[in-house]
Amino acid sequence: MPVKGKEGQGAFIEISNKNYTIGNSLFNTNTVSAYRVVDIVLDSDHKLFEKAGRWQGIGTVAYDSVLNPSGQDSFNLPLARPILSNNKAYPLIGEIVYIISAPDTGIGNVTNSTNSYYINIIGLWNTANHNAYPINSNIPPPSQQKTYTMAELGSFKTVTNQYTKLNLGNTFQERGYIHSLIPYEGDIIYEGRWGNSIRFGSTIKTKSPTIVGLNNWSQGPSESGDPIIIIRNGQPLKENKTAGYLPIVENINDDLSSIYLTSTQTIPLKASSISYFSYSNNPPQDIDKFNGPQLIYNSGRIVLNTNKDHLLLSSIKSINLNAIESVNIDTPTFIIQSGKVLLGSKNATESVLLGDSTITTLTSILDNMIGFLNSLDNVVSTAPGTPLVTLSLPANLLSNKLDEIKGNLEKLKSNTVKTV
Repeated sequence: MPVKGKEGQGAFIEISNKNYTIGNSLFNTNTVSAYRVVDIVLDSDHKLFEKAGRWQGIGTVAYDSVLNPSGQDSFNLPLARPILSNNKAYPLIGEIVYIISAPDTGIGNVTNSTNSYYINIIGLWNTANHNAYPINSNIPPPSQQKTYTMAELGSFKTVTNQYTKLNLGNTFQERGYIHSLIPYEGDIIYEGRWGNSIRFGSTIKTKSPTIVGLNNWSQGPSESGDPIIIIRNGQPLKENKTAGYLPIVENINDDLSSIYLTSTQTIPLKASSISYFSYSNNPPQDIDKFNGPQLIYNSGRIVLNTNKDHLLLSSIKSINLNAIESVNIDTPTFIIQSGKVLLGSKNATESVLLGDSTITTLTSILDNMIGFLNSLDNVVSTAPGTPLVTLSLPANLLSNKLDEIKGNLEKLKSNTVKTV
């Protein structure tokens, strides 16, 4: 709620000193006030775990005045639970929240039974990483009073008070280089504290004659208002060296992991491998030129795993496996049901022999040759004076060799690869 005649921190301080009626209810009027979070219960080891209601109290905060903190231990401060149980955005120690009175579980017995709940972390610095403010300081410390010009010259703002480091919790580590996303008209954006986000957005075009997009998914033929969803985890590593107050926009080639759900957008993904040489005709359109509905995953590694049933890949056109090094298949049984299989090249013309049929044919040939040689040997043995006597020894040796080859024919068949 703005305060007439005041801006910035002055307006914030005056708001925190006032209560505002937010509507009538069963309990007459409820008021909402801003308080600083002093402690928060996130596990069973916390000293307030029992007092907060054990596991039902997870997310409960101990709060204190913003302008006149009591300095008491959190165990002696009032508590407030999150007002939403299925949308968890718990505050950090030092962040400012609104406290509201609302019904509790005792409403069935006492009609005016209420409890304190908190809503909305106030975005003091309007940053994604944290919005905490030092205790016992009505004026921001010198490091917070630096202008953007000073920061751009290398003197960055830091959220610490003049004497001690700002306590944000037991495990939370401030990262001043976490950037918020640039919003566009109509966007709904959910941002985590670590450079992770979900954008429900659309194509955005400028009004210039060249129709240049304001972001890398608004290039190409897509029209303003065409929907897109971008899920991003981890901002570009290069952004870790720049001031976090500067907003950025998603970049599928630089963000650590991304999922894009498009409608008409062209996404300029730099694919690792784009060889479509195996296609005789109608190869897939280049990834960075396609502008129809598509689902894009991009990360350092992608794992698709099922632990109960099948993994099914289905396509109305083709399924392309494209890799710089190799495509490896490790499985006890590998089955290809196809009317035509080309091995080695899309232009392959040589036919693969049927193993069993080939063995049968060769066996028949060898049997006939061995039979002929045995007949020849019999003729020589019954007529030793004939001119054929000189053929007896080589015919006998060849017959024995053919018998040996015949005995090894079964070894030529593969035990693992079968065809029809």
